[in-house]
Amino acid sequence: MNATTQSTGGQADTVAPAAKVRYFSTKQIIAGVIFAVLALALSTVVPSIEIAWVIGVLLLTVYLFAFELVGVDVAAASVMVLLGLTSLLAPYMGLQQGLVDTKHLFDGFSSNAVMSIIAVMIIGAGLDRTGLMSKVASFILKIGGTTEGRIIPIISGTVGFISSFMQNVGAAALFLPVVSRISSRSGIPMSRLLMPMGFTAILGGTVTMVGSSPLILLNDLILTSNKALPAAQQMDTWGLFSVTPVGLALVATGIIYFVLAGRFVLPVNKSDGEKKTSDPMQYFRKLYNIDYSMYEIVVRDGSKLVGQKLDDVETKYRIRIIANKLGGQSSQLGPGTLARDTEFQPGMVLGVVAAPGHLDYFVEKYDLIKRDSLRTFVDVLSTAKAGIAEVVIPPSSSLIGKSARDVWLRKTYGLALIALHRNGETYREGDDIRNMPFQSGDTLVVHTPWSVLERISNDRNFVVVTTEYPHEEKLRPEKLKWAGLFFGIALFLVLFTDLRLSIALLTGAIGMILAGVLKIEEAYQAVSWKTVFLLASLIPLGLAVETSGSAKWIAEQVLYVVGDAPIWVIQASVAVLATFFTLVMSNVGATVLLVPLAVNIAIGVGANPAVFALTVAIATSNSFLIPTHQVNALIMGPGGYRVPDFMKAGGIMTILFLVVMMLMMGLVF
Repeated sequence: MNATTQSTGGQADTVAPAAKVRYFSTKQIIAGVIFAVLALALSTVVPSIEIAWVIGVLLLTVYLFAFELVGVDVAAASVMVLLGLTSLLAPYMGLQQGLVDTKHLFDGFSSNAVMSIIAVMIIGAGLDRTGLMSKVASFILKIGGTTEGRIIPIISGTVGFISSFMQNVGAAALFLPVVSRISSRSGIPMSRLLMPMGFTAILGGTVTMVGSSPLILLNDLILTSNKALPAAQQMDTWGLFSVTPVGLALVATGIIYFVLAGRFVLPVNKSDGEKKTSDPMQYFRKLYNIDYSMYEIVVRDGSKLVGQKLDDVETKYRIRIIANKLGGQSSQLGPGTLARDTEFQPGMVLGVVAAPGHLDYFVEKYDLIKRDSLRTFVDVLSTAKAGIAEVVIPPSSSLIGKSARDVWLRKTYGLALIALHRNGETYREGDDIRNMPFQSGDTLVVHTPWSVLERISNDRNFVVVTTEYPHEEKLRPEKLKWAGLFFGIALFLVLFTDLRLSIALLTGAIGMILAGVLKIEEAYQAVSWKTVFLLASLIPLGLAVETSGSAKWIAEQVLYVVGDAPIWVIQASVAVLATFFTLVMSNVGATVLLVPLAVNIAIGVGANPAVFALTVAIATSNSFLIPTHQVNALIMGPGGYRVPDFMKAGGIMTILFLVVMMLMMGLVF
């Protein structure tokens, strides 16, 4: 039995996962050795064994985040468990007690920050379910026309406002279909619109204290730091709009930057501005160089194809079968129908997407009948019911690390994968795309029934980019008033009462659920549990850094280097350090690690520790240089961007961010 045949049998499906062994790259191994040596070296100079262990855990966390041996949420949870185990292993580690009291190890899951983030995600989903985003798109097209210079500031300003009250990656995900609709109708390339939208979504997270995870987390970190500070140095927490002047200046800077310099720093991909509604296949041919068309072929009696399976021929002959039908049976199309182990039978009619040359070779090879036009599938494969679409794998997708073959993409979801676009390169049928593990930001080019596309638009594993297709909206516009009412109530409670932020926001979220704006299942789906576990698992680490004296010791070393410099130079150094950390690890992780450090540095130089803590929380949004931020990963595929595109536009934005932030903080605080 040859390799191709083995790969399609049931036994191979059973043993294939066992063959997927994770190997560490040379870079990861070398970096691991360097981090281990650094930890050992630092252990010889720190003042106590407890600080030595905490520094070691810190370096381990940075290493896991920076080199992605496992997912960031898995890394954070692993560190949390490790901190818990130190209570058991304390005698063997030379400690009197664990690094964190196990009674407080899981406090992060009930923290004000985590519950606030959950509520914000639910509120954002409720506003989207009412059709508010579609109304926003129509409004933008109405007042912006088709002029890039007018549409960019309108889109960017709108997203900046939305992301100031909800998670920036959520705002970007909500607006991705809106931008696609605007692009297809205006003819402006997606590459000219998505990067300004994405950057401004990140900047919008600095406008209020609920706009980004670091700012939501900040007040909790301040309260934690207060436990280790004398009464005279206790810090006040920040109000909802304390940061607004700085955030608005940053958003305005981003918008002005792209309006004035967009023509020079944004990539020009003219093909992605083609209107998809006029000739969808032409759009995909130009953007992804896919010379595919749709055909209908019939399997003759006696053909050598009879008895073989779809998986035996599709990759080998570079064709993709999207539908089939046997006499007397209904057409097989969509979820639960076609699978890679489907056998060819005499008289079977096949709907095929392929390049003309590849299809002709396949037809000749197996003596098949190629029809001049669609007959059997003229209805189910009509442009009114099915077609080619773009779907993006978002950072929160559970499919990351799995391949189309692993999840049976065609059978499970009804998505027939015909191309995969990643990091500026397009992989097609014949490139073994169905065995390529999905990565965050991957753009999948699929053939699918429109009903399926409409259904998966509510699936958190995908972000549907294609919007111009016939579909029945399943929105609840009649609930817009209820959504607005409870959103307003939540804002009122935040602004004009002393109620905790989490309770105020959850009032709005629960109100939307009770009013029927969202079903409870939709509310669960709206929550990015990866973000929740990441944040909750890192809070104990911040506690260990602070209570062990590690933050104070690190601050003393930094002061030794820059202690004689002016306070604004030291503050700028903290901002640069936070910017660097957020490029190599999560912004939440960077905030947890650096806020205690910044507080101790500020106390050491006689500055305001709350302002230094705020500097860290804002600077962790300065993530434009490389596409490591979730928002940048989300827009990379649909915009056709490459890493050099981010470095070109993001390099200037990074410098502008630091300059404007420091100027505004000097003026306001």
